[in-house]
Amino acid sequence: MQLPIHREGWPLIAAFLLATAALWLLWPPLGMAGVVPSLWCVWFFRDPERRAPEEAGAILAPADGRVLPVVEAPPPAELGMGPRPLTRISIFMNIFDVHVNRIPADGRILATHYRPGRFFNASFDKASEHNERLSALMELEGGERLAFVQIAGLVARRIRSVLKPGDAVSRGARFGIIRFGSRVDVFLPPGAQVSVTPGERSVAGETVIARLEGSNAPAVHGLGGGDGGNAR
Repeated sequence: MQLPIHREGWPLIAAFLLATAALWLLWPPLGMAGVVPSLWCVWFFRDPERRAPEEAGAILAPADGRVLPVVEAPPPAELGMGPRPLTRISIFMNIFDVHVNRIPADGRILATHYRPGRFFNASFDKASEHNERLSALMELEGGERLAFVQIAGLVARRIRSVLKPGDAVSRGARFGIIRFGSRVDVFLPPGAQVSVTPGERSVAGETVIARLEGSNAPAVHGLGGGDGGNAR
């Protein structure tokens, strides 16, 4: 049974395996102790295939993880979207979730921006404002604008994205990874209907987290607020 691995993981996996081999040569019990973190490293960088639903108007989860309280919040200032609060869906990834991130909808990337920052617990609301992040603004096929933001967490120290302005992107396509653990925020277009609830588990590229205004949508879930979640 093959386990697909994201290319970002191979250098780190090799380092873990070399360290384990060196420890084994020094003293076999030390080598045994290195087997568990080496296996975890392989598991962390797994990159399973996903099948995006073809439902019109659907906005998909960009990350595996747990949905945090849905709130109204201003989008990142660096994207130039203005101060008007938008509905924000945040997904918290723990160190055991798949960390490959995926595009939430079909469209075109208008802007990307990296901003250095702090490393607060990513399940806290203040992480969206203060933590290191990489933001992307995209225009959907109907002209709506949507933003999504990769945010570093307490132990995350590297955000990777291949997106650049002008890229045509497809829902469910891979665009980056964050190691190790963190969150991804999605700022919805006005009128979009939320279709997930806080505490629900999402699957990147498959779970429908919202639907555009005018699409055939199930019942809208209410908004929440405040900090929450497991600490890292």
